[in-house]
Amino acid sequence: MAQHFLLSAAARTLSLRSVYQGGEDKAYETFCRMRWAETEGKPICPRCGGVEAYAIKSRRKFECKACGHQFSVTSGTIFASRKMAFVDLLAAIVILANASKGVSMLQLSRDIDCQYKTAFVLAHKLREAIASEVKGETLSGTVEVDGAYFGGHVKPSNLKANRIDRRLAENQTGKRRVVVVARQRDGRTITTVTKSEADGVAFVETIVAPGSVLHADEAGHWNALHAKYKTFRINHQEAYSLNGACTNQAESFLARLRRMVMGQHHHVSGQYLHQFANEAAWKEDHRRLSNGEIATKKLALAMAHPVSREWKGYWQRAA
Repeated sequence: MAQHFLLSAAARTLSLRSVYQGGEDKAYETFCRMRWAETEGKPICPRCGGVEAYAIKSRRKFECKACGHQFSVTSGTIFASRKMAFVDLLAAIVILANASKGVSMLQLSRDIDCQYKTAFVLAHKLREAIASEVKGETLSGTVEVDGAYFGGHVKPSNLKANRIDRRLAENQTGKRRVVVVARQRDGRTITTVTKSEADGVAFVETIVAPGSVLHADEAGHWNALHAKYKTFRINHQEAYSLNGACTNQAESFLARLRRMVMGQHHHVSGQYLHQFANEAAWKEDHRRLSNGEIATKKLALAMAHPVSREWKGYWQRAA
């Protein structure tokens, strides 16, 4: 019997040990190569595009010979104004790449020895960066769509006489959200977060190209998709796959997302649920890559992403 790829040595091409053995200088060189790949790590001025710069080694900065602008390898990226050492940033990326179902911020803060707040913002910045990989993309061919509800749990009363029907709208918290997923077979996975699964119809029509074939369950709101797409429906009370209709890949993703939320994070605010869904989708799409390739992709996306308007100075605003 052939060994599964994820269990093989080929899936392990990067380790925390190698990151820390390389030290700060090697980690810094890695960031430079990711930022300025076209010049093999040589700095390019973000203001004028000049390729000649003086190195200010005492501060790991550069000064452009053409315009005099001073910049660093993280200037203008999602890591702008960072205070963490490059080796710790790289280690955090490796930890997040190795965690197949995510990692809690408490664990990450312990692993790289930083405050919980630092780990929280760092992880969300990386989630924002990797989500940019599918920005503007559309799905085509055969696409499976489905939705799953998260959060909004209503704790039952201790005494049976005081218990209410938690299924009724008037007895719910209003914090419940649904993750709607559209997953192209042999393609990408794109998600959104809405208040109800029915709101996902507009999302599907936006990101799935006309002429595609859709697979959905028997929920009534998906009936609207028949007007625009050839749509197969599956009744899960009868079967998981029948007459060519199947949403198993979409449901597989949602099951992994639920395990991520329940098993690692335990609680996810509806405000940030979309970022966790994006992270799970990205992991799902890259699950057959080695951990070294995954970490490299994450770092490259982060270095290509501009300063985050949502997470820059987050704790100063939220305090």
